[in-house]
Amino acid sequence: MQVSVNNEYDRLKTVVLGIANNCGGQPNLDDAYDPKTKEFLKKGMYPLEKQMIPEMEAFAKILAKYDVEVLRPSDISNVNQIFARDICFAVDEKLIIPQIIRERKPEQDAIQHIVNQVSEKNILRAEASVNIEGGDVVVHNEYIFVGYSNPDDFYNYKTARTNEKGLQFLTDHFPHKTVLGFQLKKSDYEARENALHLDCCFQPLGLGHALIFEDGFQYDEDLQKIYSIFGEDNCIKVTREEMYHMNCNVFSIDRDVVVSERGFVRINEKLQALGYMVETVPYYQISKQEGLLRCSTLPLKRSK
Repeated sequence: MQVSVNNEYDRLKTVVLGIANNCGGQPNLDDAYDPKTKEFLKKGMYPLEKQMIPEMEAFAKILAKYDVEVLRPSDISNVNQIFARDICFAVDEKLIIPQIIRERKPEQDAIQHIVNQVSEKNILRAEASVNIEGGDVVVHNEYIFVGYSNPDDFYNYKTARTNEKGLQFLTDHFPHKTVLGFQLKKSDYEARENALHLDCCFQPLGLGHALIFEDGFQYDEDLQKIYSIFGEDNCIKVTREEMYHMNCNVFSIDRDVVVSERGFVRINEKLQALGYMVETVPYYQISKQEGLLRCSTLPLKRSK
């Protein structure tokens, strides 16, 4: 299998879409590792498989509508395999197998049959001390944007998933690209104060725009780097409440085709006004686990 991903929005050809089958049921509160999941556990509103499976299959139907080859993880019992983005990701012709938190290691076993189809020379495996999750890695042609945490934050927050060594790993392996690191605001207890991954507060789009939640970034100078690349007028600013509901976490099938949650009314209308075809799906139940459409996908091939 040939891997090719140069950005977030060229025409999608092949993608791994997670599954919600046999995901282990409701976890114990102490076992939850993000604040939004904890919130819905406390409310007694944690999503059920029978609610999430139709949402994922609605997404799969949209992908099929655009003739995208959709691959799925193996069905491993009692393993949450919804969020395929974090456990593996592609940059250019390379497939990166990152080090992820211990609780999520079994998820990588579920995509091994797909990894086996990629030539070993095109696989990069992160060393034990190099932590990265794919939601923190956003590819934009000559740029790689990386959300990361400094050592103090990385070891103090369960929601810190990419460390400085992860940032350096990408810098070392992609010397022909400009790799930009962004430190995000973290909270293990309040979802409205937590940018779990970079793609929770930033998303480039194919017609020159970007979705952005400004207060997800620790430093204003990082925002200015993004504005210098896209132009501030081309950045669609989402509110804290929209960030909480994952409005930045849409998914592009093509430069002008975006899949979004049907409840993102303001953002969807804005995207349509800017010339995007917005395909909407129900994804609210899945969002209760602090992930959405981009989180559910592992693009393997895009073409211009």
